[in-house]
Amino acid sequence: MDKQTVSLLRGSLDKSKEKLQVAQQLLQAGAHEDAVSRAYYSAFHAAQAALLTEGLTATTHQGLVNLFGLHFVKTGKFQKHLGKFLANLKDNRESSDYEIYSGIDQETTQQAVEEAKAFLAAIEAYVRRFLP
Repeated sequence: MDKQTVSLLRGSLDKSKEKLQVAQQLLQAGAHEDAVSRAYYSAFHAAQAALLTEGLTATTHQGLVNLFGLHFVKTGKFQKHLGKFLANLKDNRESSDYEIYSGIDQETTQQAVEEAKAFLAAIEAYVRRFLP
């Protein structure tokens, strides 16, 4: 793997960790919609790191979900529930960012943060072998 891709992998994982930390802080502050949004972006950046290992990039959010499912879930590299986490996080982020009455509550937010945390952990474990 070339240096530029390794740099992008590390940067994507760092960004993912940063977004997860902010999501956890927002959850504790009771800012549910913003916490859900940051939880999704944690998973988004982690998924981008995974895609880089296959030489892929997504140009849309739905494209990211589709590429992750096709190249990682369907191939058995990741368990099915991780693909569902990514899709759920995307859907909840869209509701929290765009809907006037999103219905995002404490329970939904806690679940989103936990899913993002599990997603990041799985991606980190996978991507580790591509890093020097």
